Amino acid sequence: MAAEITTIRPFMAIRPAEAYAKDVAALPYDVMNSEEAREMVQGKPWSFLHVDKAEVDLPKDIDVYSPAVYAKAKENLENMIHNGILGQDLLPNLYLYRMTMNGRSQTGLVCCTSVDEYINGTIKKHELTRADKEADRIRHVDTLNANTGPIFLAYKENKDAKAIIDGWTAAVKPVYDFVAEDGIGHTVWVIDSDTEIGMLVESFKQVKNLYIADGHHRNASAVKVALKRREAKPDYTGEEEFNYYLSVLFAAEDLYIMDYNRVVKDLNGYNTEEFMQEIGKKFDIAPYTGEGPYHPEALHTFGLYLDGKWFKMTAKEEIITDDPVLGLDVSILQKELLEPVLAIGDPRTDKRIDFVGGIRGLGELERRVDSGEMRLAFSMFPTSMEELMDVADEDMTMPPKSTWFEPKLRSGLFIHDLGE
Repeated sequence: MAAEITTIRPFMAIRPAEAYAKDVAALPYDVMNSEEAREMVQGKPWSFLHVDKAEVDLPKDIDVYSPAVYAKAKENLENMIHNGILGQDLLPNLYLYRMTMNGRSQTGLVCCTSVDEYINGTIKKHELTRADKEADRIRHVDTLNANTGPIFLAYKENKDAKAIIDGWTAAVKPVYDFVAEDGIGHTVWVIDSDTEIGMLVESFKQVKNLYIADGHHRNASAVKVALKRREAKPDYTGEEEFNYYLSVLFAAEDLYIMDYNRVVKDLNGYNTEEFMQEIGKKFDIAPYTGEGPYHPEALHTFGLYLDGKWFKMTAKEEIITDDPVLGLDVSILQKELLEPVLAIGDPRTDKRIDFVGGIRGLGELERRVDSGEMRLAFSMFPTSMEELMDVADEDMTMPPKSTWFEPKLRSGLFIHDLGE
């Protein structure tokens, strides 16, 4: 077997004209529903949501998976190119994409990664995908003949790449530099020097694996489109653009995972006292006496919000394990409390539980419980990149809703054309 190396490949991005970058850049398609997307595009004719969620330009009652939606996406993309809002670079480049949130920056390398390296496991996943969500993006990519949403990948370390990236961002003027409405800064550089491109490509040959941080559905879909194209072109060489897909690579140490919290509708027939007694068998529970909501400050600690009060829960020694998956806090909560006490068997499908990304804050948990919509809430300690990579290294999958990455990569700043 060949040594594990990571292939990165420059590409001719289709990207916004400088004056339009801020208008085009949009949140990824999967962080809002169709209704929210319709509101977001009001007065924004060039928002990339017109491509990524094209139902916004069709009647409200349309099935979002109907052929008309994909056709509209293609029409809208072609229209943006025709109007000069988007244009294609004439030579293959690499790109740098820096996001800044609350004074913290992370800079990613925008490139294409290899479909074969996803298939052979060099590019590692940690999450299961849903067939219906995959099918949607397969049709989207196939109809547009392009990857429109980048995959968010992480790597453990690459000192050579860091030196090149730091040098380029310090010396070269960015092509885009804007702050989006949510206060997150987006800065993009084009690496158009063959020397630096060559050095970066070489440096990643020393990197053993890439890890999908966010975008499992986009990744699986990009790969399935490639396999479909290979079937249609049996004499493919492996060099065609469809053998590669759009990614942004970040050093794992630069990434920020937020907590991903849980709210539950009822106590499964228990009253408060019985419930507290039941969960006290597996967790040490103490009232939280500090200010405001309780943010767990270490692994295996949890916040519980019930009857207007916060409690600190600590997992007892006997339920803690070294297993990369079962030892995760989300697994401990599921296996020792949600399932046995609250009868939530499959959190993916159970309507009695909901998940709240850390970006919304713990006040959102209080609000949903105080309003009567939910009965109790759990605040979680964030999963770490180390935990994520350990799970992926064992070829295991994390429980649903384990990680919330922030900030989210914007769509529309880079599009990868799949060519002939």
